[in-house]
Amino acid sequence: MSERELRCVICDGDMMFEAPPCADGHDDCPELVCTRCGAAEVVAPIVVHLWWTPQTPRKRIAPQQRRAAA
Repeated sequence: MSERELRCVICDGDMMFEAPPCADGHDDCPELVCTRCGAAEVVAPIVVHLWWTPQTPRKRIAPQQRRAAA
């Protein structure tokens, strides 16, 4: 099992977290469990997909000028 130190919100401190045995057969499972209280954390990267092609024109938006109240 791999261990790493993370902040546990239940214990309110830095605690050791370990990966429990994975039933799905992953080698590096994103689930971690606090070794003190058993709170679960899911550590997974966030993936953002952007669709952009060179033919897509880029629009420049100028900031709006502020006007004085009349």
